[in-house]
Amino acid sequence: MNGVKIAAILLIVAGILGLVYGNFSYTTDTHQAKLGDLELSVQEKQKVNVPVWAGVGAIMLGAGLLLVGSKKS
Repeated sequence: MNGVKIAAILLIVAGILGLVYGNFSYTTDTHQAKLGDLELSVQEKQKVNVPVWAGVGAIMLGAGLLLVGSKKS
């Protein structure tokens, strides 16, 4: 398998995951304070929405790359 086919498959998988899950979240550590032996930190949870058009676009782009890659081989 060449690099174009691998990239195409990764785009298709990412597009499908984006459509299935619709969003993902992650946490960040912020506002750290140290007072002697006492340490304080705040974890903030961030949420990122994946638009439907981005998932569909990734699938279409991956399919197009697969078609182009198979015609050249």
